[in-house]
Amino acid sequence: MFHSCVLKKNLLRPVCALLALLLVTGGLTGCGNSSQKQVRKTSFFLNTVITITLYGTEEETLIDRCFELCRDYEALLSRTLDGSEIYNLNSRLTDTVSDETAALIQAGLSYSRLSNGAFDITIGSCSSLWDFSAEAPVLPDKAALSEALTHVGYEKVSVNGNSVTFSDDRTLLDLGAIAKGYIADCLKEFLLENGVRSATIDLGGNILCVGEKPDGSDFKIGIQKPFDEQGTPVIAVSLSDWSVVTSGIYERYFEEDGTLYHHILDPSTGYPCDNGLLSVTILSEHSLDGDALSTACFSLGLSDGMALIDSLENIYAVFITDDYELHYSAGLKDTFSITEY
Repeated sequence: MFHSCVLKKNLLRPVCALLALLLVTGGLTGCGNSSQKQVRKTSFFLNTVITITLYGTEEETLIDRCFELCRDYEALLSRTLDGSEIYNLNSRLTDTVSDETAALIQAGLSYSRLSNGAFDITIGSCSSLWDFSAEAPVLPDKAALSEALTHVGYEKVSVNGNSVTFSDDRTLLDLGAIAKGYIADCLKEFLLENGVRSATIDLGGNILCVGEKPDGSDFKIGIQKPFDEQGTPVIAVSLSDWSVVTSGIYERYFEEDGTLYHHILDPSTGYPCDNGLLSVTILSEHSLDGDALSTACFSLGLSDGMALIDSLENIYAVFITDDYELHYSAGLKDTFSITEY
């Protein structure tokens, strides 16, 4: 697994109810001692709601600096933000990127290879034709999507140091399925470097726990029941210093002619994956792993996705199929305390 997190010093400059959350925290992550110092702030970056909670301190400026880091990473990694490094790469305005962007592209290529292309960071030519956040989403033109599909393929990208090259001039990068995990890991590293020993980082439902609760107990992270608008958890997992990331079809979707179209695209077709899964949740020590593997395993489907998870060390998964049945990877129930609702 790819665990490196590069934080450039110039990024660390001092700075004094999302319904479709993948995971439900709310009261489940609260401290048992109400008198314990804590501070929580919410903002909007990376096209999602971000909530950071620090325990044992009321130092709001640390969260403000985390939000500033989110803004800086968005300026590097966003596919749609004019002037970002990924935007400039896709526009062929440059072939040189920062250490952070190069590292994340390398990580994305690694997961693309690991999943045999079920996860593919070159899905950009197809994902750019879908707009799930539009007021009235529509299906992309069939011919345009077929043509875009010919430019998908992680083998078309190579990274040498800070240089990124494409063998196909119309191949586009989309790091949306991995960037939030990478950023969460970097925020955790920043908080640890600044003395924080207990916190939760929630990047739009990607939950990363820093240490344990101040009283020494585990955090309790709820995994949402698909399509439940109140965010009711179907299970809760007790853990410390781990990440919980879910990919689900209920995050962003629309219906047309009785068919549901969701945002998790199959790199082999350009259309949403259709394999009987509602969600895949990954438990891992690093959020980057969970972010990439939740998408990869969703694309692979229950059988192949579970086989991939069971082949990896210290990675666990919960799959929810369209009959709402829960499927646990080997060893998960032996490693964590699980509460089913």
